[in-house]
Amino acid sequence: MQTIAFMLWRRLGTPGHDVCRLDRNGENWQIDGAAAFRNEDGRIAQLHYRVRCDRAWHTQWGTVRGWLGSEAIDLSIVRDAHGSWKLNDASVPELGHCVDLDLGFTPATNLMALRRLHLAPGEASDAPAAWLDLDSGSLSELKQHYERRGETEYWYTAPRFDYAAMLEVTSDGFVRHYPTLWEAEA
Repeated sequence: MQTIAFMLWRRLGTPGHDVCRLDRNGENWQIDGAAAFRNEDGRIAQLHYRVRCDRAWHTQWGTVRGWLGSEAIDLSIVRDAHGSWKLNDASVPELGHCVDLDLGFTPATNLMALRRLHLAPGEASDAPAAWLDLDSGSLSELKQHYERRGETEYWYTAPRFDYAAMLEVTSDGFVRHYPTLWEAEA
């Protein structure tokens, strides 16, 4: 395994941090990370996550383990070769058109869509993702749109959350500044 990059974020608006690294393992990519934060409802969370992608940045699987308040979290998410998604072995059929996994509690997983899309300045693309909602323990579609505006700037929209902002990214593809949500510290 070859480590490509590290990232450390500080959560904006509520206390918290997230740290991750990007590794290359043969033909595959892997993001390993840990987040500790205060959820919007006041519960404290400590979560370890791992997401594996193929060489083209298509999600293969992900895991999330830890706790949110007094609730234990132990989730396994798999996307098979035919594009079918499962959450803890239960099929989630309405997500077959999604390629990316978005772990809603971390900015780390935006990297996968940005790397996969590989947009040139001026290009834009929709990137619907299988979005993990920790509060409900469910997987559902998150409609997203990225428009590359410069070398390190992407206009990002997620209508579900009425969110639109200019993301600043590193040369490795990690979001450096996620307005009102996250800021890189290292």
